[in-house]
Order: sequence, then C-alpha cells, then structure tokens
Amino acid sequence: MLTIGCHLSASKGYLDMAKTAVKINANTFQFFTRNPRGGSAKAINEKDIAAFHEFAAEHGIKKILAHAPYTLNLCSADESIREFALNTMIDDIKRMEYTPNQLYNFHPGSHVKQGVEVGIGFISEALNKVIYPEMTTTILLETMAGKGSEIGRSFEEIREIIDRVEQNEKLGVCLDTCHIYDGGYDVVNDLDGVLEEFDKVIGLDRLKAVHINDSKNPFGSHKDRHEKIGDGSLGTEAFERIINHKSLRELPFYLETPNELDGYAKEIELLRSLYKEI
Repeated sequence: MLTIGCHLSASKGYLDMAKTAVKINANTFQFFTRNPRGGSAKAINEKDIAAFHEFAAEHGIKKILAHAPYTLNLCSADESIREFALNTMIDDIKRMEYTPNQLYNFHPGSHVKQGVEVGIGFISEALNKVIYPEMTTTILLETMAGKGSEIGRSFEEIREIIDRVEQNEKLGVCLDTCHIYDGGYDVVNDLDGVLEEFDKVIGLDRLKAVHINDSKNPFGSHKDRHEKIGDGSLGTEAFERIINHKSLRELPFYLETPNELDGYAKEIELLRSLYKEI
C-alpha cells in the first residue's frame, strides 16, 4: 500500500491531524513542530498524544514526519542564530519522544559566505550535541535545491555531514523531488541513475522519506519553488515512476505542494491510482 500524506496544521494537536489525514485518504502526515518562522512550541498534551496513538493504530498511521521551522540555521554566521537553532532542535527532539520511532526533518542551513566546509562543521557539531543514545527519533537531512549558500545541494555534502556525526545511526535523509530536480539530479529522465548515485554516495538504507513535489522551474534551476503534481516541470509520468520504483515504493511520501485540503485529497487520489500493488 502506498504510504502518502501531506503537510497539516498542528494547531489543534496530533489527534486532529490524524483525523484530517484519514478524511483525505492519507495514511501519514507531516507537520511543523512549531511556527514555521520559529518561536515557542505549544505545550505537549498527553491526553491528545494518547488518543492519537489509539486512533493511529486503528487507521494504519505508522510513520509521521515532523518538520523543523524554516528559520533554523545551524550553520549561520551569527552565533546567536546558531544557538537558537540548536536549542530549538534539542527541544523538538525531546518533544518527539512522546511519539516514539518517528521522523524529524530539517533543512541543513545556509553558510552565508563562510564556505561549505565551515557550514558543514557547524551542522555536524550541532547534531553531535542534539543526538543522544536513547532517542528513538530519526533525524533527516533534507536534500536541497542549492539556491544561495544552501548546504545539502549535493549528495556529497549530505554524506560529509553524516560522516562527522558520532552517533550517525540516528541520521537519515529526506529526498525532495522538487529540490533535487532543481538541484541538477534528473529524476525525470534518469531516476535509476540518480538513485544509484545516492546509493553509492550516501547509501539507500539512509533514505527514510520522500517529499513529493513538482517544480515551477526547469531542471537545474536551483530555485526551489514547488508546484502541484503534474503541473510542473517533472510531470505526472515521472511521479508514477517515482512512487513505483523498487527503492522508493515502500517509503512514506509527503506532499508539500501549493494546495488546500481538497487539492491534497485530489493529489492523493491521483497518486494512489498510479501506484501498482505488488
């Protein structure tokens, strides 16, 4: 069965997100851990968490994805921004343990003219402070489009971060289809080749989730502007190949397309119709 969901608002809690997901025929979902522009998070409601676990078990919701705020930049040139990002991530991971064995995704950050090596050093240093042996959460580095001074524009950059983290068994990767296509990995015409390269550089065992988005921009544009499935430069046929690929088909897919709930429901219906059960 295709594991597919979309980005939902966490304002009313976990149970509300799970019920919303089921209403649109999703069996997973993604959410921001707090306001996407940063700031404090809502207090954990343990009754809501307990009700969520019960509902999720009844409806086959197994793997959910928490997304760090966009403002987090672990490799900023500003020490105070790095410290804010570190403290936010530490708090997020503590909160994630109320829903054990789930996924936490973040954008690696932008080095802001410091250089890639300096940026990677800051990111790995922070992750070494965040990760602890007993945590059940898997932290995912997201593949990026490479706009500006973004880190994570290549598989090699992600690999280098992983290699510098001591407890890197707690790390994985979230592959964003818009980002890597904009970043110069041709998942439309050479999906096999891209995944072979990913396996060679990072290892497919590290790939834990897919952000499934079309792109408003052409291949290699380094722009990062998401489009609805089939309306962008990747096209519907490419997504049929992606969701059915032997190396991807068992992973959870998360839509981040420019949609409201009814639009997400239509995309989920489309992708389910394209999925070939084995």
